[in-house]
Amino acid sequence: MKKDVKISLITNNEGKFREMSEMAKEFNIELEWIKSDKVEIQSDNLEEISKISATLAYLTFRRPLIVDDSGLFIPALNNFPGPYTSYVKKTIDIKGILKLLENIKDRSAYFMTVITFTDGKIIKSFSGIVKGWIANEMRGNKGFGFDPIFIPEGEERTFAEMSLEEKNKYSHRYKAFSKLAEFLYEYYS
Repeated sequence: MKKDVKISLITNNEGKFREMSEMAKEFNIELEWIKSDKVEIQSDNLEEISKISATLAYLTFRRPLIVDDSGLFIPALNNFPGPYTSYVKKTIDIKGILKLLENIKDRSAYFMTVITFTDGKIIKSFSGIVKGWIANEMRGNKGFGFDPIFIPEGEERTFAEMSLEEKNKYSHRYKAFSKLAEFLYEYYS
């Protein structure tokens, strides 16, 4: 990839920036943080939300950029909170999700991320999913969002009990970012 390629990440979420900047280093991508709210439409589709947010961000910042939209999907709750994860975190938070899951045996869940890149010429989305389940209580103090209750398949620990490097072995965001990196390598070669 050309050394002068710089991609901006539009987010107000410092945890998301920290995770993605570590990923960017691994793939030799220069990632700039533009600390800004993204415009987010109401939709049940993460890709639609991510694409429209990226398009609107490009109209403001006029540079190659990415936008990430992620959700926690819990099948026993009809895939709630899904695309409304950020709002649910701000309102009922982790304790609210645990309360909703009281006496429910199926605690399976998955995280999904859609990262959309645009440079004004193209718009392209990349997704990643990690399956797992919801713990019975909060555990760990690392990460952000619902990390203290999400246990990925193949693990006994929550994301919040893992180092960033360990989390990235399973991470939905890492899976999407690695697809983005592969695309950028070809696009800017």
